[in-house]
Amino acid sequence: MSGGTTELTWFKSSYSGSEGDSCVEIAVAEQAVHIRDSKDVSRPAFSVERGQWSRFVGFVAEA
Repeated sequence: MSGGTTELTWFKSSYSGSEGDSCVEIAVAEQAVHIRDSKDVSRPAFSVERGQWSRFVGFVAEA
């Protein structure tokens, strides 16, 4: 599920350090959350359904 990611608003987590290394950026759209490597934004992003993203974030928060 990719494509159409150029008009999205990308952001990093507030937990990201100021160095900017090893980070991902996300962009939230109506049907999906898009994820890309912040160090190489020319590479294709990938996306997941919003429900899948919520489950992932919940899992990480518990870890």
